[in-house]
Amino acid sequence: MNRREFVQRAVGTVAAASLGSALHGAAAPATAPAAEPSAAKLPRWRGFNLLEKFKGDRRSPFKEQDFEWVAGWGFDFVRLPMSYHCWSSAADPRKIDEGVLKEIDQAVEWGRQYRVHVNINFHRAPGFCVNPPKEPLDLWTDETALGHAMYHWGVFAQRYKGIPNARVSFDLLNEPPDIAEEKYVRVARRLVEAIRAVDPARLIVADGIRWGNTPVHGLADLGVAQSTRGYAPMQISHHKASWIKGSETWPTPAWPMRASAKDVWDKDRLRRAQIAPWQALAAKGVGVHVGEWGAFNQTPHDAALAWMRDNLDLWKEAGWGWALWNLRGSFGIVDSGRKDVAYEDFKGRKLDRKMLELLLVG
Repeated sequence: MNRREFVQRAVGTVAAASLGSALHGAAAPATAPAAEPSAAKLPRWRGFNLLEKFKGDRRSPFKEQDFEWVAGWGFDFVRLPMSYHCWSSAADPRKIDEGVLKEIDQAVEWGRQYRVHVNINFHRAPGFCVNPPKEPLDLWTDETALGHAMYHWGVFAQRYKGIPNARVSFDLLNEPPDIAEEKYVRVARRLVEAIRAVDPARLIVADGIRWGNTPVHGLADLGVAQSTRGYAPMQISHHKASWIKGSETWPTPAWPMRASAKDVWDKDRLRRAQIAPWQALAAKGVGVHVGEWGAFNQTPHDAALAWMRDNLDLWKEAGWGWALWNLRGSFGIVDSGRKDVAYEDFKGRKLDRKMLELLLVG
């Protein structure tokens, strides 16, 4: 089998035939579409991650209220980090649950209705996820796992083919680990090839390596944008986070953060460590977006807001958009569970008004 035959088979001709025209009747723009974004120049999209399909055991539909709130406040972007276990399984990765895909279609349609861009991300793909449980096959070394991942992206490419990039984009893999760049580049190029075999014009985003923190210059010629993170330093963003080993022993953080006389995190260090390396990539004609950021609810509110303000200032200077993790929940602005916030009642929910107002000017 030659390379093109493999790609065409990987995207799944049967799935393509059954899913190909599912959305195009309902998905016509309500108004004239915005100018098409490009991988070299992204809009400064700002918004939130929505977590309804973040894990395989979370199979609930997305919520229209989230799109209504996001748009009503003046934001224009949602990222959908999703596990393929929601619509398939590691045991039979080529079997697709059409009912779950229709729930994702509904999110895309709400994006159209509320003029909110929808970024579709594989948080868990066949062969890799940054979170447990570990996949049975390894995406970075196993050709079967890579073929399954290509198949899934081919299904999504066919499903949303023809929908403008102003409305929908694809984010290949959430937070690739600390691996050699060439390993990641090989996989990313194959996934892009699978998408473009079906939909050559689709806007594609690739996360940086080292969990989204390091730009990948080896993809600069591929015509894809890249996504960075806004979690540094972890002592601020993940204080007492149960899934981060040792975080319960970290000192209560303040901002700026001074671990010692020689170890200081402040706005200038953020600029050097988190902005400058990505500006070097952007200078090569690669659009940059901050796909995830935020502070866990155990970080003192004043420290979290001060740190967030500095990040927002830097991203505005750079012309980058961002997506807070999350909207509702422990990093978000609604029902975050912080003990040091005077919440405002908002449609029966608890709204962190101070954080919302900070984000609105970011």
